[in-house]
Amino acid sequence: MAQLIDLDRLAAARAQAARIPLDAIDVIHFDLHQQDLALPYFERLRRDDPVHWHADSHRGPFWSITRFEDVKFVDTRADLFSSDGSVVLEDMGDDLPVRQFIAMDQPEHGVQRKTVAPVVGPRNLAALESTIRERVVRILEALPVGEAFDWVDRVSVELTTQMLATLFDFPFEDRRKLTFWSDVATGGRRSGLVDSREEQIAALQECLETMTRLREERRAWSAPGMDLLSMLAHGEDTRDMDPMTFLGNLMLLIVGGNDTTRNSISGGVFAMNLYPEEERKLRADPSLIPNMVAETIRWQTPLTYMRRTALDDVELGGRMIRRGDKVAMWYLSANRDESVFKDGDRFLADRENARSHVSFGYGLHRCMGNRLAEMQLRVLWEEILPRFSRLEVVAPPVRARNYFVRGYTEMKVVLHRA
Repeated sequence: MAQLIDLDRLAAARAQAARIPLDAIDVIHFDLHQQDLALPYFERLRRDDPVHWHADSHRGPFWSITRFEDVKFVDTRADLFSSDGSVVLEDMGDDLPVRQFIAMDQPEHGVQRKTVAPVVGPRNLAALESTIRERVVRILEALPVGEAFDWVDRVSVELTTQMLATLFDFPFEDRRKLTFWSDVATGGRRSGLVDSREEQIAALQECLETMTRLREERRAWSAPGMDLLSMLAHGEDTRDMDPMTFLGNLMLLIVGGNDTTRNSISGGVFAMNLYPEEERKLRADPSLIPNMVAETIRWQTPLTYMRRTALDDVELGGRMIRRGDKVAMWYLSANRDESVFKDGDRFLADRENARSHVSFGYGLHRCMGNRLAEMQLRVLWEEILPRFSRLEVVAPPVRARNYFVRGYTEMKVVLHRA
């Protein structure tokens, strides 16, 4: 098997994380995340300074919250920590002042969220499962066996993009535009798809114009369909939202339906190659698949953090967070917290408390599409196991240069049949 992790580089990162002064730790350094070397620094913070003040980061000063219970505390105390304005460390720029319901406090958040929630409600999920399975089978059957291909593009991106097209009732032949807009929104120039902020804004304006046209077509329907654009067009509290709020919510729904699921799909395959004994467990007992899906989402943690802003002075972990301070809840670190997840850096298909992860958030902003994400992953592995004897990752995966989305841009895989 190919050496999938640069062990020397990882050992060097662990050594540096152990000796570096705490005030020199920079957990939002792009290289750390692109090279998957951030975990030792989070381990150091959990141990030595779990509520840590970064006084001089390239995104301005902020607090890092790295322990599981502290992350849950911040995420559930909307009375103390606000989501309003932005849930990432960057504030929204004046050149594109988007608003989205994940970055709103109550009651505005709940009003907008409830309009689109039915698309991932139990009734619609039950109806979607057969569609998901049909598409999974079609995608898997079209893959080459015995030769290397890019799993990210052929499976992870394609499956999630097809599902996004369904959720928006977006023209199926143009579905890769959804992936493009998602990657541009979260990666900007680092996505490799645009060269400037101006190009990023132009791409998102194209998204806004396209979706506005589709929304207006659906506004004329006598009754809304079970798709996101129809729900927004007919919802009493969303039908007249201003363009920047519409665009913000579009990006939230597109990114939420794209980045998180697709990177967990790739992450599960990578985990099985790092820990082949866990794949053997799964093949011996396929009833483990739902638990393995939860473990994949914990281990991968596709969105590394969410930001809040302190509404008042709050003491946490012996530190005083001041009103107006930015606070980063590091889900990636909380999901490795040794006090909750024993040997948390390992992937265990049968981990007893895998579902305790915080990858979907914890509180009123908990991910709306969590059940849909789990369903896609479950169906995928239900179809993979009887079809292929091995999914071999043959080269180290290429990771996104992004400290918010923990993702893969390429993963070379060779499929083997029994």
